[in-house]
Amino acid sequence: MSDRSTDFAAIPAAHRNLSDTARQRARIATMALFFIAGMVYGSWGVHVPTVRDRFHLSPALLSVALLAVAGGSIGAMAANASWIARVGTRRACLTGGLVMSVCVALILVVPFYWMLLVVLALFGAGMATLDVAMNAEASAVEKALRKPIMSSLHGMFSVGGMVGAAVGGALLAHGMAPAVHLGLAAAVSALVLIAACPSVLPHVPHDEHPDSATPRANRWRSPALWALGTVALVALIAEGAMYDWATVYMRDVVLSSPAAASAAYAAFSGGMAAARFAGDAVRARFGAPQLVMASATLALAGMIGALLVPTPVAALTGFTLMGLGLANMMPVLFAAAASVKGIHAAEGLAHVAGLAYFGMLFGPVLIGAVAQVTNLSIGLSVVAVCCALIAIAGPKVLQRLKI
Repeated sequence: MSDRSTDFAAIPAAHRNLSDTARQRARIATMALFFIAGMVYGSWGVHVPTVRDRFHLSPALLSVALLAVAGGSIGAMAANASWIARVGTRRACLTGGLVMSVCVALILVVPFYWMLLVVLALFGAGMATLDVAMNAEASAVEKALRKPIMSSLHGMFSVGGMVGAAVGGALLAHGMAPAVHLGLAAAVSALVLIAACPSVLPHVPHDEHPDSATPRANRWRSPALWALGTVALVALIAEGAMYDWATVYMRDVVLSSPAAASAAYAAFSGGMAAARFAGDAVRARFGAPQLVMASATLALAGMIGALLVPTPVAALTGFTLMGLGLANMMPVLFAAAASVKGIHAAEGLAHVAGLAYFGMLFGPVLIGAVAQVTNLSIGLSVVAVCCALIAIAGPKVLQRLKI
């Protein structure tokens, strides 16, 4: 797949013959899938303190509960990729999304902690299955439309997350019971899934793809996927660190007010959402390698500025630039993973996303460990190093793959 256009011959025949209306319906359906995935995840995020209080969890037990979500996600990515490739994105999106919806409705209903861990693991598995399937669908829609759309779809996930968190907070403030709120979010998610999935592009078996003459490759032995996955892991070390440590940095190093400290997360997330809706046009105009280099450089500048000038305005500006810079890393890398020759899109995505999840988990821990033996400013300098590594290595990886 080229960044500036997609070769018509590279589109499967079943998608090549679709009407423009069918292609646009598939795009809208995929946007809806990304939105409800973000909405459900944002709704769950509001209730992490609720889960802690309902089950009387210590910090350690709460961490185990959060790790159950991550463990379920990583396990599903390792186990379900071949199944998604076999049954197609339509069935996989519906199955994974409904599992996710049912589980989010049960989180505050189950009576025992061990049941909570099971539900959270299944929630993570359903979320990961939907994640891989909808990204594979996004890649197929990109090719059918012959233009980049991956970044804007990830932007819909960001918007969904913000809407889920904001609506959840508002409903709770007006007295809605937490379990009712999650049940409502689950119902909306299920209805959107049922309405959207029929418009997803028809499944194309691997042997009917235009590059089916390319021998099937083992994704675990693909140098291209390991290279993309390594870049994704480094990117999500930086992203995960920002989510968990930006507010702490504002409070403990910048010595800002509680309101300014809480704005750090909003500045970073807002920058990510805004940049994702602009990323497709930049990728179409300049190409993926150039987008990654410019984005990583922007993020590096933002992080250095926030660390060197520890004032509220400078830090919030730096975190906004970090969001703008990191926003298009995963959309570009996922689009590349879905286009590796000889690997089904779902398998390539699962491989890269699985490595990226490890980065998301490892990043906050790494920053905390460095900060423990030095200080938080030095700890967050790891984020700057990650951005520099991506600026140097990311474009080379994409250029080598001709993505």
